[in-house]
Amino acid sequence: MSKEWICNELNSVADGFRALAEYAATIEEIAAQCTRAIQNGGKVMFCGNGGSAADSQHLAAEFVGRYKLERPALNSIALTVDTSILTAVGNDYGYDEVFRRQVEGIGKPGDVLIGLSTSGNSRNVLLAFRKAAEMGITTVALTGASGGKMKEAADIALPVPAAVTNHIQEMHITCGHLICEMTEKMLFPQA
Repeated sequence: MSKEWICNELNSVADGFRALAEYAATIEEIAAQCTRAIQNGGKVMFCGNGGSAADSQHLAAEFVGRYKLERPALNSIALTVDTSILTAVGNDYGYDEVFRRQVEGIGKPGDVLIGLSTSGNSRNVLLAFRKAAEMGITTVALTGASGGKMKEAADIALPVPAAVTNHIQEMHITCGHLICEMTEKMLFPQA
């Protein structure tokens, strides 16, 4: 490893983020869906595994706490945090069911479910999407470049232009931050 390697890595990341600009309209559409859900008394739910679980928690916290504006809490939840639900459902029904059961229990028509997966093929997220679709919940897939099965299963897909896990996750959190900021600004234009 050398300074040259570091520079090459940083240039690769920068190139990916420049390519991400092509998805500006999709990011705007996701923020509009989140805004509409919250305006109508609904919520934004997040789910994912591993690093995507951490990103789910991070983004839900931005909605409930604040991102940049001082404003009331926004109705959002990460389906990745309740260890009693995760372990009970995982034990009784299998890990594939951990998000679907939560969507079934707390989801309402008009909500938004954002699933994060670097592969786009996380079975537990796909099953949550299927349940959400049955319930009238808008589904959003944040995936890597291939999109995987989630790209086809979601109402809105954002397959970021990266194929390496860490770069996908870096783009996901950036897109999530943009969605948070746009949602805040749409909900509180005077703030």
